[in-house]
Amino acid sequence: MEFRVLGPVSAWRGGSEVPLDGAKQRTVLAALLLARGRTVSDAQLCQLLWGEHPPATFAAQLYNYVSRLRRYLGDGVEIVRQWSGYVIRIGGSRLDIEEFERLAGLGRDALRGGRHEEAAQWLHEALALWRGTTLANVTDHLVEAEAHRMSELRTAALEHRIEADLMLGRQAELVLELTDLVAGQPLHERLRSQLMTALLRCDRQADALAVYHEGRRVLADELGVDPGPALVEAYRAVLAGSAPPAAEVAPRAEPGWRDVRPAMLPPGAQDFCGRGQELRELTGLLAEPSSAAPPRALLTGMAGVGKTALALRAAHLCRGDFPDGQLYADLGGTRGNATDPSDVLGWFLRSLGNTEQAIPRRLDERERLYRSQLAGRRMLVVLDNAADYAQVRPLLPGDPSCRVILTCRGRLSELPGVTRVEVGILDPAQALDLFATIVGPQRVAAEPAAAHRIVQLCGRLSIGIRVAAARLIARPHWSLRYLAQRLADERFRLDELRLGTLDVRARIEGSYRELAAESQVALRRLALLETADFPIWIAARVLGVPRWVGEEVAENLVDARLLEIAGSDGGRRQRHRFHDLVRVFAREKADPVDRRMMAGGPPASAGPRVRVPA
Repeated sequence: MEFRVLGPVSAWRGGSEVPLDGAKQRTVLAALLLARGRTVSDAQLCQLLWGEHPPATFAAQLYNYVSRLRRYLGDGVEIVRQWSGYVIRIGGSRLDIEEFERLAGLGRDALRGGRHEEAAQWLHEALALWRGTTLANVTDHLVEAEAHRMSELRTAALEHRIEADLMLGRQAELVLELTDLVAGQPLHERLRSQLMTALLRCDRQADALAVYHEGRRVLADELGVDPGPALVEAYRAVLAGSAPPAAEVAPRAEPGWRDVRPAMLPPGAQDFCGRGQELRELTGLLAEPSSAAPPRALLTGMAGVGKTALALRAAHLCRGDFPDGQLYADLGGTRGNATDPSDVLGWFLRSLGNTEQAIPRRLDERERLYRSQLAGRRMLVVLDNAADYAQVRPLLPGDPSCRVILTCRGRLSELPGVTRVEVGILDPAQALDLFATIVGPQRVAAEPAAAHRIVQLCGRLSIGIRVAAARLIARPHWSLRYLAQRLADERFRLDELRLGTLDVRARIEGSYRELAAESQVALRRLALLETADFPIWIAARVLGVPRWVGEEVAENLVDARLLEIAGSDGGRRQRHRFHDLVRVFAREKADPVDRRMMAGGPPASAGPRVRVPA
């Protein structure tokens, strides 16, 4: 089986195209394929199919699209229902965008190694996989979500292929192609500089100068900026009458942003402990130069679990792999006042050496300038505390040689080309190590049982352990046993876990405030159940709503990282549980109405206990 998305979306078996029903069914197939083995939620599929106005029967229609796809694609391909979405498993089938990225990566690596003939061969093969207009037969909503990213991938490979061809002396054949490309993308400085180089090598110095002056005019009129280093370097070469090697056409020496190597990473936690497996996965991804590796890593987990500390630890360990610099921004998504991406792009562009006058005002113009200035560079971008995909999308580099680390409580299911790293609570040994590192091993050794009790009462949550340890440092006359006694009283536990800007209650409150009112009510009432875990249908009972509504509310609480999955059969038979500190917080929030309802509502043992296979 072969799947094609680099052009009209299609499926092929044995050289014959598999008949598919229409644009919406092809949209579902393309969305699942482009997710690369990740689950695509029903909500996301609904958005891609119908936008903001889905029909009342959208769930049934989506089910029908998937059912027919399963029938058409046969047993070799699985479309599996997973949580509130679908995932496709293509097994040994071929997906053209994966083959493209493999070939483009080989070509780029060969180009960097000076193997120009080999690079040109790989890159020509990669670009030959594109067959017409990208995603030509799907809904406009999917085109809006994916076409720009795919175009960036193709343009990056095209630039590298042209560079290889220039190094091989093929400038005569390139002039016409580059002229058409520049006419179609007049703001693309790299392509324009490559056209100038090709013209100069064909002894057409006057034409090369005309291309430069046209570019300078277009940049001034459209963006209000001067030519960047790529064009300036090519212009100087034309004036000197000798073209530099193509590898040097990429802007490098021009004073300004190309000479600036930003180092925006804040200091990492000096007492960082544990997370060995997650750290190895993350640093391995960052150090991988091949385009076969996803260029983005998303650290996701509940509030206060230590996502930022892990991201900064990995970023500092891998700084040497990013000689062109590191960018960092706290996007404020966990504080209810998410930062405007236009402001973040302003910070980044200034850190790259742009003057205030050279930075455009409009978001889309800043986005284009930002991606242009990162093209051809090996940079790391850390986006901390992301709110949602709409905030993150303008901040993603277009060049896959750049790497991105994101942290977010949610899973950002719309984000393409990403490796998701789940950051859970610390295991008992790691939690105790962190506590001992901050408090001091001598105090822990003197009261080991109390130390163990403290980290357990903190739910082995990173921020809780840090606050407890900080309180002991601030009060050296306290014994560990005394603090454990204070934490044991659930009524005052969150008061104890607050010191200065470190506040467990405030972290959980941020997630709570983002919930819909119905989800807030469900959280408060479920926390009043006197049971370790409970089946998903209990949410409907405590709200007095139909089962399917309650299940959706429970899934929303899981997405917000305020409920955990205690067990599941992969479908509707799920059990949930609270993290200890979330339960304490939710019980604090419960009002008299919640307590009266639960006193006469479903008991802790409501319904038979569901045994879920592992």
